[in-house]
Amino acid sequence: MALKVGFQQLLDDANAEIETLSPDQAAALVGEDDVVFVDIRDIRELQREGKVPEAFHATRGMIEFWIDPDSPYFKPLFAESKRFVFYCQSGWRSALATQTVQRMGLENVAHIGGGFRAWKEAGHSVEEVPVKR
Repeated sequence: MALKVGFQQLLDDANAEIETLSPDQAAALVGEDDVVFVDIRDIRELQREGKVPEAFHATRGMIEFWIDPDSPYFKPLFAESKRFVFYCQSGWRSALATQTVQRMGLENVAHIGGGFRAWKEAGHSVEEVPVKR
């Protein structure tokens, strides 16, 4: 099967439209009242590796539904006047998610280039996520 658009083209297109923060730029925003970090990884990734301190967990598969006020799954957090910084493990899912939510109308959004892996490699704080049984 020949694809019309491959993943790399999707990523290139997304990165051309969105703001990308370095791990250091993002780390400078931790603890700011008007900034929400949004971890879109699977819960197993969070439990295995931790997360950015105080990050909100919103799985990639639900993000569009949680942002749209007309959705039965809407989360009021996304209606607040905040800056939303999305991240995943390597920056691919978060680039696509950031592009999508920006196109939906969510303003003041960015993502962490290189994702959580780059965050950890830069030596930034990690909050453990307990396994729920």
